[in-house]
Amino acid sequence: MIPEGTRFLLPPEARLKAELMARLRDLFLRHGYEPVELPALEVYDPSHPLAERAFKLVDKTGEVLALRSEFTTLLAKLLRPHLGEGVARFQYAGALWLREGDAELGRYREYTQVGLELIGATGPLADAEILSLVFAALEALGLEGEVEVGLPSLVGEVLKASGLPEEARKEAQRAIHRKNLPELTELLSRHPVSPEARRTLLALPDLYGGMEVLAEAKSLPLPERARKALEDLEKTLELLERPVLLDLGMTRRYEYYSGVFFRAYTPGFGLPLLGGGRYDGALLPRAAGFAIGVERALEALKLPRVDVSPEVLALDLKALRRFAREKRVELFHGEDPVAYAKARGIPYLAQGERIFKVEEA
Repeated sequence: MIPEGTRFLLPPEARLKAELMARLRDLFLRHGYEPVELPALEVYDPSHPLAERAFKLVDKTGEVLALRSEFTTLLAKLLRPHLGEGVARFQYAGALWLREGDAELGRYREYTQVGLELIGATGPLADAEILSLVFAALEALGLEGEVEVGLPSLVGEVLKASGLPEEARKEAQRAIHRKNLPELTELLSRHPVSPEARRTLLALPDLYGGMEVLAEAKSLPLPERARKALEDLEKTLELLERPVLLDLGMTRRYEYYSGVFFRAYTPGFGLPLLGGGRYDGALLPRAAGFAIGVERALEALKLPRVDVSPEVLALDLKALRRFAREKRVELFHGEDPVAYAKARGIPYLAQGERIFKVEEA
């Protein structure tokens, strides 16, 4: 038996997972994102966003350690001493662990992500680069996807300017995120705000749809910083030149995300395949990125779990060495190679330097 929330993969699923990860890593490398390797263990930090759900262990020195539960925070912490001026691009891949499964992760406690971070660049062009790679990643995976883009900082700026007490702001944020207008209306009846702020707050949950949503949002009375965030988003989408679904009432971690936040979905699969956004000032001065859940992508693809036969059945080591340079080859162990090849659907046999069809044997 294996621990709850972990998985043991056999062929061909393990191979399919490795192939998907290789496709993504190659895509990111071709766009300038260099690989980094991060330790699986880190010093336990009570302020980490996932600290309460992390696997903890005590080192022989008495120091409390944690298994890696998230990439971005660890990468930012380790990169700070090494970053200079200018733009840097990094990619990562590997396993993560959580003591308690997460519904968004399919209840896994061990799961794999491939992701990237663009560091040192901010603004519409940088955000368009990241979003363009989201679409490219979906295409590399062979998935039809819809990208949902939010602007948590828009809601955050509106709430800050509303004059609501801190606790009421948190309640309003939750109501807006859940698109619960009755709850939001009741809250504003208990905590009156200006007519302009009320109009904007009540409009936020319905700002969902295509590009027309931007025009609706711009027509509202907005604080200056919220209007600037909207203008930047509009420029980003113009540069992107790809259709997205806008959800301007999305408020997930608005204190953390300084600009866009996005998720990608595929038809017939209800959970997001990837997520990310811009977090200037939260971990690094200027940074944005996203991560793809590899197990999630495998589930969404619904790939047939059938064995893939080799192209060639080698009858000796010389043939294996010769033809494995260019084809998928298996060395035969047994008494009847022809029967074995026919049963496996292997079209060729090879002996020494010679390769020939099974029917010719």
